[in-house]
Amino acid sequence: MYGALRPCDGQTLTQTASSRNTAGFQALLDAVDQDNPDGDLYLIADNLSSHSSAPIQEWLAAHPRVHIESTPKGACWLNLIEGWWRLFRRHAFAGQSFADHTEIEAVTTLATGQLNRRAKPWVWGRPPRPHRRLRRRF
Repeated sequence: MYGALRPCDGQTLTQTASSRNTAGFQALLDAVDQDNPDGDLYLIADNLSSHSSAPIQEWLAAHPRVHIESTPKGACWLNLIEGWWRLFRRHAFAGQSFADHTEIEAVTTLATGQLNRRAKPWVWGRPPRPHRRLRRRF
């Protein structure tokens, strides 16, 4: 499964693939490029070898507005989509069993659409705690 999160409005794009390889990642890059036609794109990706393979480097050279940054090893929490994946797994896969890949694709499409309908901008970090009022004043 591949996914891309646009933090400014919380919209996501997901795709299923038989394995996590260069072809699947390139298909995601094509979809992200088509879904966001204007401006530069900065993608944060994990450190898979398929993300830095020769075909991906050629694709990036042909699409100069797309930039990929890798997360540091051991710091996946810096990537905002990791929190979205947690919500997605709970929403789409909790308590489910699937017969084949077509059911997984159907559930992925359905859950992504439902989560996109109620999407909100993603902000890294937590909101500040409300100010605690003291009950008594001396």
